[in-house]
Amino acid sequence: MSRLCNLRFYSIIKEAKYSTILISNKNVKITDKIKAILYQNSRGYAQFHWKFEKYIYPLYRFLDMFKSKEIHPLLTRIKILSNKYNINYEKNSKKLGFLLSGIGITITLCEAKNYRDKQFFRAVKYGNIPELKSIIKEGIDINTRHLLGWTALHLAAINSQPEVVKLLLKYGADVNAQDEFINVYGSAIEKGLHTLDVLMIREEEFCDHLNSRATFKGFTPLHYAVLADSKACVQALLEAGADPTMKNESGHRAVEYAKDGELKEMLIKRAIKYDEIMKEKEIEERRRFPLEQRLKQYIVGQAGAISIVASTIRRKENGWIDEKHPLVFLFLGSSGIGKTELAKQLAAYIHKNKQEGFIRLDMSEYQEKHEVAKLIGAPPGYVGHDDGGQLTKLLRKCPNAVVLFDEVDKAHPDVLTVLLQLFDEGRLTDGKGKTIECKNAIFVMTSNLASEVIADHAVQLREEAQRVEKKQDINCDVEEDSEQIEISRKFKDEVVRPILKTHFGRDEFLGRINEIVYFLPFSQSELIKLVAKELEAWADRAKKRHKIELKWNREVLSLLAEGYDTHYGARSIKYEVERRVVNQLAAAHERGQLEIGCCVLVKVKWYKNGASIALSIRRKGAKDFVDLSTDNLTKNLNSAF
Repeated sequence: MSRLCNLRFYSIIKEAKYSTILISNKNVKITDKIKAILYQNSRGYAQFHWKFEKYIYPLYRFLDMFKSKEIHPLLTRIKILSNKYNINYEKNSKKLGFLLSGIGITITLCEAKNYRDKQFFRAVKYGNIPELKSIIKEGIDINTRHLLGWTALHLAAINSQPEVVKLLLKYGADVNAQDEFINVYGSAIEKGLHTLDVLMIREEEFCDHLNSRATFKGFTPLHYAVLADSKACVQALLEAGADPTMKNESGHRAVEYAKDGELKEMLIKRAIKYDEIMKEKEIEERRRFPLEQRLKQYIVGQAGAISIVASTIRRKENGWIDEKHPLVFLFLGSSGIGKTELAKQLAAYIHKNKQEGFIRLDMSEYQEKHEVAKLIGAPPGYVGHDDGGQLTKLLRKCPNAVVLFDEVDKAHPDVLTVLLQLFDEGRLTDGKGKTIECKNAIFVMTSNLASEVIADHAVQLREEAQRVEKKQDINCDVEEDSEQIEISRKFKDEVVRPILKTHFGRDEFLGRINEIVYFLPFSQSELIKLVAKELEAWADRAKKRHKIELKWNREVLSLLAEGYDTHYGARSIKYEVERRVVNQLAAAHERGQLEIGCCVLVKVKWYKNGASIALSIRRKGAKDFVDLSTDNLTKNLNSAF
């Protein structure tokens, strides 16, 4: 019945503390004006309420009736109403009782699911410590979220309940949890609710003195404690490890909402101290676990490229870099060789996996001259001026992001002209005339230019290294030859640079690039790693989706590695595994040969003219593997066609 409430007669219902008060004589005599309001704004069965006015009463806070002290007054009120409307109470009491019982059961069933959560949040808001302890002991999730997105710790902080804050923190509440509530209108659209319902819930169950139009998404408990100007709550949160440097969705720290005084000074000091502690931890972490090792966990091979990128980032992190200019990389190499993945992992490392810290633009979408407007925004007077540019809009949110210009060689020359200012001075002017400072950003461009000559040169270097090893009879592991390969300066200047200059047609563009990074084709040992990585991914899927264990032999890796194509890179290995292994698994699964708990062995079957991939299965509880044949499937397919 909360949908019946709107702003025009909200005060009438709000003043009614109990159900019996609401059905008093002055409230039963509702004017025609309020009736009209209900007809216009109500949804569901509200418009039929007045037809049953003589027999039922408004069902506001119906659950309050179950308290013993209210049952008798309620029955008395019903009897008075019955006499007023000349209703035979004895005759109609059974019908009325049956009607009210049915409605009561319906409401109770609807509310029972969320009743414990509501009880939990109510105890937090009003500081009912005994009831709160009782609910926590029953096993409720201390970090459970309200329907509109806030947690109990947010609720305690905004209502200045320091004892409740300490209790929640004691039982493991997330001190840095961010509120998912946007504002009244945004949350109403997101949750599919009416704006008045959201407004009433926000005021009644959270706080009634906050601006309904302000955006609260990303607020931490510390933000709300500062808004409430509660020093005790702020101290409790900071002692529990609250991060005073965290920003909300609008990019503001908690200290920015503090009033001038002792509370603001305390937050500033803690923020400075927290920054120093975090920097020391990051430095120690970088010493123990260098960036090269982190990147090698996700990228196979490319030791030279990883080393160049990691060395440049290390200079930036330790302050050995020109702060007036951003870092600009150009990744060269064939498709599917790790260029884009390296940029992604670099952004994940720098920005701690934050989504806004990585901006990717596919430059194949900017092949026309007019696409410049899409990049920085349309000028005044043109369609889309208020929307802003795809690049400028994202850079304004995160000026130190890692920006990837994928396949930059496909962009129009006028688009590259816009990037000159960005790469040189680290600033960009959008279509509205506003300048964005992004000197701390890292720009990465990828291209397939000169990929064939780079691949051919790398193959020649590997073959030459192998010949030298054979002549000198050095028993070295050839699997490490990729780390010994290095592109010579002569090859870069005489072969690669002329190709780049011919395509881009300007030296000033190439001169703004800090490092040109070369990605080489995979060696045999790296191909084995790629195949093993792909099979491990499918084994994980088989375990989670079908509860099937997947194993393979070493010779399977070598056979699948033969499907490598230098033009497609690691993607060719992925497709080879899907064609030769996953297709057989899917066919066996369709025929019912793979059961839950079985183990499948992928092996090589040798013939006179070559080899193929075959499957063997070990049933649950069995000891030996049994070969699976695909003849039946082939016969079924042939007969079907």
